[in-house]
Amino acid sequence: MIFKSYILEQSFQSIKDCKLFLFYGENYGLKKEFKERIKINTKSYETINLNQDEIIDNKNILINEVVNKSLFNDKKIVFINQANDKILNILEEIIEDIKDDRIFLFSDILDKKSKLRSFFEKSEFNGAVACYKDNDITIRKIISKKLNNYKGLNSEIINLIIQNTALDRIKVENEINKIISCFTDKVIDSKKIKMLLNIKTNDDFNYLRDETLKGNKVKTNRLLADTVFELENNIFYLNAINQRLNKINDIISHQNNNSNLESVIANLKPPVFWKDKPIIIEQSKKWNKTKIKEALNKTYNAEIAIKSNSFINKDLIIKNLIIDLCSVASVS
Repeated sequence: MIFKSYILEQSFQSIKDCKLFLFYGENYGLKKEFKERIKINTKSYETINLNQDEIIDNKNILINEVVNKSLFNDKKIVFINQANDKILNILEEIIEDIKDDRIFLFSDILDKKSKLRSFFEKSEFNGAVACYKDNDITIRKIISKKLNNYKGLNSEIINLIIQNTALDRIKVENEINKIISCFTDKVIDSKKIKMLLNIKTNDDFNYLRDETLKGNKVKTNRLLADTVFELENNIFYLNAINQRLNKINDIISHQNNNSNLESVIANLKPPVFWKDKPIIIEQSKKWNKTKIKEALNKTYNAEIAIKSNSFINKDLIIKNLIIDLCSVASVS
């Protein structure tokens, strides 16, 4: 059976009769919450934690846990972590032996072709729930619900928490716990909140631009979460990207089989600032004429969109552009 995550967040009652249950997806924070809530709801059960690799190496580990009763508890819950299709045959072997115990499996992303996912979704007695990434709406609901009784909570503070956590549920939980610990009188002081949350902002857009044009996806993603985008500077951001793309294009145009990037850059007019040379060299190795033309078309379309629609989310356009350019740069 297929269950919706938001239903389970409200109540586990609907899955109480499932002997086997699968949680899968990229939302580690949500899966962690589900695991903690299962423990709370089954305090009388003995808890067993296993990794799939342990069971694959010796399937008797799982069989013994299911068949053998504990001296202290009549019932057990078994958590199986890092589960994938390899464990399906073992589960099918033991399912008839499961009486009062419950087995919960936790997996990363499973595509529709996954045998494990298909087994749970098509089962009449067992269930599966997809734990997809949180979005702005779900994170806002979490913050509002957990800080509902706090005076001073407003959209600005909620935005600060979201900005500082990049829609990561675990980080959100950490920030909420900071607020609860600090403001014991349940009155949030807006002057203290920024210091408390340790908001990491990077107002140097050029740093983000440089990592983007290097094709460094890890740093670009992190900087996207840390960089503050000022609405009035959107055209400046586009110009900063275009200037660097044109500079790289100029370098590539002057390069031939007998010249290296260092010598080409050394002879450019106007000269490249010495601190920028290593960055531009690394960027130039990622780009060619075709990719630069594609990138300039993307920045042109972004500028048209920003200038032609006053109601459009301009921050989102810039962020999507950065992600697109990073992807172009990273392709060999």
